[in-house]
Amino acid sequence: MLLTAVGIAIGTGNIWRFPRVAASNGGGVFILLWTAFLFLWSVPLLATESAIGRYTRRGTFGSFLALAGQRFSWMGAFVTLVTTGIMCYYCVVTGWCLKYFSAALIGTVNHSSGPEYWHAFSGSSQAVGFHLLTALLTGAIILAGVRSGIERSSQLFIPLLGAILVYSAVRALLLPGAGAGVSYLFHFDPADFARPRIYLEALSQSAWSTGAGWGLLLTYSVYARPREKVVKNSLLMGLIDNTASLLAALAVIPTVFSMLPPDQAVEVVKTPGENSTGLTFIWIPRLLGGCDSGQAMLILFFLALLLAALTSLISMVEMAVRNLIDLGLKRILATLLVTALIALAGVPSALSGKVFDNQDWVWGLGLLVNGLLFCVAVRVFGAKRFREQVVNQAGNSDLQLGRVWEWLILWLIPLQFCLLLGWWFYRSAGWNPGDWWNPLSTFSIGSCLLQWGLAAALALWLAPRLARRVTRG
Repeated sequence: MLLTAVGIAIGTGNIWRFPRVAASNGGGVFILLWTAFLFLWSVPLLATESAIGRYTRRGTFGSFLALAGQRFSWMGAFVTLVTTGIMCYYCVVTGWCLKYFSAALIGTVNHSSGPEYWHAFSGSSQAVGFHLLTALLTGAIILAGVRSGIERSSQLFIPLLGAILVYSAVRALLLPGAGAGVSYLFHFDPADFARPRIYLEALSQSAWSTGAGWGLLLTYSVYARPREKVVKNSLLMGLIDNTASLLAALAVIPTVFSMLPPDQAVEVVKTPGENSTGLTFIWIPRLLGGCDSGQAMLILFFLALLLAALTSLISMVEMAVRNLIDLGLKRILATLLVTALIALAGVPSALSGKVFDNQDWVWGLGLLVNGLLFCVAVRVFGAKRFREQVVNQAGNSDLQLGRVWEWLILWLIPLQFCLLLGWWFYRSAGWNPGDWWNPLSTFSIGSCLLQWGLAAALALWLAPRLARRVTRG
């Protein structure tokens, strides 16, 4: 189960998303906050999710129904919808990985590939084609079954990916000028503590990368052994995930500073846009392609990245499929429906960088709402009862949660959510008094509230109907 859990967590969130988010937020303070949120947010929620899935043996909607009752069952539907929103544009990212793997195989991506290659591909009809191909491939893997399709791929890619990340980081650090990249990545500016967006970016990155609040670990814990070590696995999963993220950043950021003048390098890594979004895809070929057996290393890197992305995407599709199975649908029909959804809904993100950035922002922050909803469900069930009867049931074979976990779930996580989101809303409205409400603005409050509101309305409408079907099933 641990390999499957790590497979869920390690993916493009580490290798594609973390380097660009860390760099665009100034490095040092962001990394410190991101590390703190691993223990103050992500690991407690991962253990909670895993224990819920093991206890209820249902998908996200059925789990909330069983844990908190019909009144709160809409929250399970909302969690599913948020992760489905991520799933649609995540399929686009996985399509990028498939494109670069195939291009590395035939040699069109190599040491001389630069931003021009990425710009020609990003937003093109070819990007749409690889997105659709990825959706079909994912559906086919899901139909092979959870254990055969996912655990085997996890066991294959984890050691390979780890070895390539270590090699890439070491090679990048040995490049001339790499020290400037390391200094930038870990530069500590105390003034950053006064910027609410850094807190939100650090928290959402931790949740996005580890899978906390997605409902994915809950879904796979449905298949876990009764005495599965949910706490120990969650802690190891978080530590491995953070290590992989730091290795990826140490591979990418020093490479940029080694190959560009310092001022230009800062502009590339810090400014949102196509260059930032494509950071890993642009610079890893420059790093690995120039070494001995460089093309072979590129092929292995993008193969590992593709496997990592596919495994994470498969887990999202399986979560949606599991909920449809709980409603009485056959696995084949449920898989076909979810595959069709991500194929169609991901096309706008494949074509437009602004749509992609908006979806990443809105649903990345939506994970924070999901985390709050898991805390509410535990509060309704009873935090002490949940800790003693649900989490700690594995006995001495697992780490035992103490009362500090209850304090985190009941008070600290909800407080973090309210303070950080409220602080950002207040400051954002002041920075953009004429645009904060605009739902068409990429990073506006209005865009978040509109899409979350639509998801909540749909969840509230679906909940009683789904509850009747789940209960009958």
